[in-house]
Amino acid sequence: MKIVCIIPARMESSRFPGKPMFKINGIPMIERVFRNVKKNLMLSEVLVATCNKKIFDHVTFTGGTAVMTSKRHKRASDRCYEALLKIEKRNKTKYQIIVMVQGDEPMVYPDMINEAVKPMLRDGKIKIVNLMSKINNQKEFLDPNIIKVLCDKNSNAIYFSRSAIPFGKFDKKNKPKKQVCIIPFRRDFLIKYNNLKPTNLEKIESIDMLRVLENGYNVKMIDTKYFSHAVDTKLDALKVSKLLKKAND
Repeated sequence: MKIVCIIPARMESSRFPGKPMFKINGIPMIERVFRNVKKNLMLSEVLVATCNKKIFDHVTFTGGTAVMTSKRHKRASDRCYEALLKIEKRNKTKYQIIVMVQGDEPMVYPDMINEAVKPMLRDGKIKIVNLMSKINNQKEFLDPNIIKVLCDKNSNAIYFSRSAIPFGKFDKKNKPKKQVCIIPFRRDFLIKYNNLKPTNLEKIESIDMLRVLENGYNVKMIDTKYFSHAVDTKLDALKVSKLLKKAND
């Protein structure tokens, strides 16, 4: 099975402009993400999808693959779809699974991709998977930059929100979870997703996966055994820098 990993990245983040090129311990964040993902042996291809020439030039200069995409995209998943069509045309092949890894996940471990993809290999009915991990404290629980998720008894997402869900104070007994942005799509479902109109809750929460839920599809949620910390702000970047130094990375 041919599996491609696409890393969407852009410089225009409202919370942290220019963050893909922000250096974490001397290495631009987008380069860290690409390097880590490239170590996964399950992938046939890895590329960065961007609308910024600065990102494109850096990725290609350091030996990576990048695809220029439109500046009009408001969702990372839509950017991935455009990049998929371009890389398939370039490589004259079709990929069965597309793994989206957000460009602000510099602590991504290669095996996290295995965790996300293996359920799809075991069960052909699963169209899309998200990783998730536990929320550790009240600060994370209330942070609107961290996407919270509620699941049903079959580990399918019920709802995603930037608000604290379920309602109430942080309590480890409730086992609150957050989304980790390693997201594999089946090819046909990514195409279907792109053809669906953006939905009301998707726009309000600014969360791609709500387009999936609002149209009646399941999002399978899988716990990751790895700790990761996404970078939404400069403070996040400084925290990740310290964490990586402790890990000698």
